[in-house]
Amino acid sequence: MNLLRRLEARILQDGPLTIADYMTACLHDPQDGYYATRPRLGAEGDFITAPMVSQMFGELIGLWCVEVWTRMGAPSPFALVEMGPGDGTLMDDALRAARLVPAFAAAAEVWLVETSAPLRALQAERLAGAGPRWAASLDDVPRGAPLIFVANELLDCLPARQFVRTHDGWAERRVGLDGQGALAFGLAPAPAGLKLAPAARGAVIEVSTAQVALGARIGERISADGGAALFIDYGRDRPETGDTLQALRRHVKVPPLEAPGEADLTVHADFPAFAAAARSAGVETTPIRTQAAFLQALGIEARAAALSQARPERAQAIARQLARLTAPGEMGALFKAVAIHSPGLAMPGFEA
Repeated sequence: MNLLRRLEARILQDGPLTIADYMTACLHDPQDGYYATRPRLGAEGDFITAPMVSQMFGELIGLWCVEVWTRMGAPSPFALVEMGPGDGTLMDDALRAARLVPAFAAAAEVWLVETSAPLRALQAERLAGAGPRWAASLDDVPRGAPLIFVANELLDCLPARQFVRTHDGWAERRVGLDGQGALAFGLAPAPAGLKLAPAARGAVIEVSTAQVALGARIGERISADGGAALFIDYGRDRPETGDTLQALRRHVKVPPLEAPGEADLTVHADFPAFAAAARSAGVETTPIRTQAAFLQALGIEARAAALSQARPERAQAIARQLARLTAPGEMGALFKAVAIHSPGLAMPGFEA
């Protein structure tokens, strides 16, 4: 029985699913979940991430890690952790750039937090020379050493619930069955005691306890062991309403209920709630910046110019890559960056 049929049976037995439960099943079901069984990344897959657009992205993240490590006092050893590392491209490019500082590479213990077996296989192949270790969660990364943590397009994969303002108050959007037995969106009474900001009728508010919980865990870990964490994702830098649930298949948006487990499902990252949860653990967070502003502060334009000078025949392609990463109509404005860090530790790329 495929995932669609199992979801239909589950709804018949237990009632409509929250959007969060539906996302979790579609992405992580052990038999048919997208990331568990068939993640398709890259130009020939379902979506492309910034590290795949250009080597410049991962190289700048690597140099960011080196600078943060230096400002931390060059601890040895320390944990260099990536959560949701995709096919390993970001870490591969980051480590190549970081080799400019041999002491950094010697001190780093590389950890990849990954639950997908197919993606672990890709990471192992790409990073064979780096000696990475894998963990199913951050809790499985040994404590005691400072850490530098990076995550690109991770928060958007964490499930969220959706609440709709109706003429009677708040209701929860759920996935149930229509009159023909097919998956369909509907509304159910909101949980008792739900408290949301005032909004106009028809407004949708997304609440991701998973994003908030991760922020709190990262904050607690940095509070205990010291260090910094960098998150880059597409999402909002202020509280907003709106339905951001989307499914991507072959780089095209498809209806989220069309083929459970066969497309990537995401929602926008709620950076304000995520950062607030981290601060509750006693750490500090940077302002939320656009990806363009962050990468420009790290010197991406100078890096693009250097690459173009070294490879003139690639100059036009490099210019297109730079635009893809930084132009307002591309990734530059929609994607945001924020860092969580030990109190008093200045973060490169976020300084005024």
